Amino acid sequence: MRGSLLSVGLMMASLVSTALVVAPGPADAASFDCARARTSSERTICGNRQLEDRDVKMATLYSVVRQFQGGMGALGAIRDRQTEWLAQRELCAANVACIRRSYDVRIAELERGVAAAAGR
Repeated sequence: MRGSLLSVGLMMASLVSTALVVAPGPADAASFDCARARTSSERTICGNRQLEDRDVKMATLYSVVRQFQGGMGALGAIRDRQTEWLAQRELCAANVACIRRSYDVRIAELERGVAAAAGR
């Protein structure tokens, strides 16, 4: 039990430090450079504070899951799923509700990954 609590504490500390590194400054609120937004979904995210916030939360969780999942096979699967999700998000184009749902689904997946890693 104590080891599990320690593990969760370490994971949360890592999450906070990752958030500080990943979290952008006021000029760029998404996890990517909005000045280089190419697709309609990226431009829509950059123009919508709620979507920007979801993007930063997703990127932070993705970073934590990548850090705490073991083995090269697991990392490859995590990257593959992220690439797949990005392609699905792009299908939303400029539809804010679709992009929001896409982020909500991905954030829930990543939160389960963090919880699973904490339960080890």
